[in-house]
Amino acid sequence: MKKPAITQVAIDATISARWSGRAYDAKKPVTHEQIIALLEAARWAPSCMGEQPWRIVVWNKSINVNAWDQAFACLVEGNQSWVKDAPLLCLICADTLFTKNGQSNRWAEYDTGAAAQNLCLQATSMGLSAHQLGGFNADKARATFNIPDQFTLMAMISVGYLAEIETVTGDLLVRETAPRSRRDLGALFFEGDWGNPII
Repeated sequence: MKKPAITQVAIDATISARWSGRAYDAKKPVTHEQIIALLEAARWAPSCMGEQPWRIVVWNKSINVNAWDQAFACLVEGNQSWVKDAPLLCLICADTLFTKNGQSNRWAEYDTGAAAQNLCLQATSMGLSAHQLGGFNADKARATFNIPDQFTLMAMISVGYLAEIETVTGDLLVRETAPRSRRDLGALFFEGDWGNPII
């Protein structure tokens, strides 16, 4: 299923094609080579002074189902209902301290978001779907996977192949087929002064 963005002018096809699907094909695993490609895309995101504050924990259901189950258990129930068929889960973390001097890195979360977006765009370019999730128990994930306190747990991302829409039913079908929408450009982007719509 494809749900390209409706834009006022043409944008890059990968960006237009990226959307957060929820219905995964449980029978199609993500390969190790594909995982490395996703991580390479994240690795080459821009960051303040080249710090690369992101850290990503990956759980591949076809390789280590026990670890995947532990990660799955950190998700809120509403997300578990559809993430259950995703072959891959990732946890996106931001290092709050600069490596070079141990000082606070106020750009860490911003930079880590860029790495996460790179991962999601790479997934789209490879025919995969990536869905970023804020609904998880960060304290539980930190304790379960021994994540140091200096790292902020930003989001989880599910990755996999979208299911054929004919196999999707109920509320999930409604959510998958709902039209995409965004606020108007003028509500988000300003020209010259705050609140002056660019268009």
